[in-house]
Amino acid sequence: MSQLARRLGLFDATMIVMGGIIGSGIFINPYIVARQLRTSALILSAWALGGVIALTGGFIWAELAARRPQLGGQYAYLREAYHPFVAFLYGWTLLLVTQTGGMAAVAVTFAHYFLDATHLEIADGIVAILVLGFLTVINCLGVRAGSTAQNVLMSLKIAAITAIVVCGIVYTGHPHPIAAVVLPPLESWGLLKAAGAALTPIAFSYGGWQTSSFMSAELRDPRRDLTRGLLIGVLGVVILYLAMNFVYLRVLGPDGLGATTTPASSAMQAAIGSRGGNLTAIVIAISTLGFLSQGMLTAPRVYFAMAEDGLFFRSVAFVSRRTQVPAAAIALQGLLAMVIALSGRYEQILNYVISSDFIFFGLTASTLFVFRRRARSDEKVGYLVPGHPWTTGLFIAACAMIVIGTVYSHPKESLVGWMILASGIPVYLYWRSLGPRVKT
Repeated sequence: MSQLARRLGLFDATMIVMGGIIGSGIFINPYIVARQLRTSALILSAWALGGVIALTGGFIWAELAARRPQLGGQYAYLREAYHPFVAFLYGWTLLLVTQTGGMAAVAVTFAHYFLDATHLEIADGIVAILVLGFLTVINCLGVRAGSTAQNVLMSLKIAAITAIVVCGIVYTGHPHPIAAVVLPPLESWGLLKAAGAALTPIAFSYGGWQTSSFMSAELRDPRRDLTRGLLIGVLGVVILYLAMNFVYLRVLGPDGLGATTTPASSAMQAAIGSRGGNLTAIVIAISTLGFLSQGMLTAPRVYFAMAEDGLFFRSVAFVSRRTQVPAAAIALQGLLAMVIALSGRYEQILNYVISSDFIFFGLTASTLFVFRRRARSDEKVGYLVPGHPWTTGLFIAACAMIVIGTVYSHPKESLVGWMILASGIPVYLYWRSLGPRVKT
């Protein structure tokens, strides 16, 4: 296997975890949740529950990282626990739509808010292409260069979100009450349906921490640093998300939050006036740029691992001797994201993969049962999921419920997503026929 450079530590791992989660969702999705639940207590409870699910996932991935600190992370877990075929379908979906489509959408979002903040007269598509190209070059210069860019952007993102929270608390003249609410009957079927509908955008807002596992081969001590980074990073994001929703509700109230499609901008304009809109545009631009940086840093390691296994073009496994990074895989990720960004079909593509994404979440969590069953009695792991098997089982059940809910709400999009996933079957068989190098 080609040698990648182990140059990253705990701080890098934590920033990668947080950067993979916080994109633009927390600035937009809260209005969807407010339209479903309509009371401050229920809205905050739903975000707290989403945080508990994310933390549970963080616990599971932390043990997986301790047991299998291998190149490709989630891809490797699926390959080792089940079969290279399952891992390939995950990588195929990641490359074709999930990661690439997500990066294209976020690049255009960055362009929109960047232009709002700077008032430059440039087409969104050109800005998106330029930023994707810039991040591709940065990450090809070395894992230290890519990680440093990610660390700086994530630190700026934390500072910017903190600024929004402080402004919302300090400068709100007539805050809405948070605790003084009347809860609807808990036995209400309508409430359960609303809670289920609200948890879907919350789950996606919390998603992304799993991509940190892709960097296992470039962490100096993946068993220690990735495990701790996952727990610290996910907990940090839960705190930031709850603080942001507290501010939205304090400034706008549940009705006002549900009435706007731009909650961050509306809350800041209500708190500090017209300057709030400019501040929000800057914050979202920084946040989306950091998300792009994290995606360009992490996802190419999966395509690299696929090529190393003989399940993708051998050239994608090329590692630069000077920088010791998978330069071809990084370039491939950047190029495909640019193509989708220019096509303008990124939002449609993302709608196709919602159910598929959580199928792989649940499958990956289930690998923990496999690895524990195979473990030697004298094997030292260093970290175990608290409450396993109950917590792991509940996380898998939550993933299953999200898949079922998505299929129920968006059957056509889910079907197309599964067809995209299934298109990887003949591709896998083709690559498998070319040689026996893949691990089984």
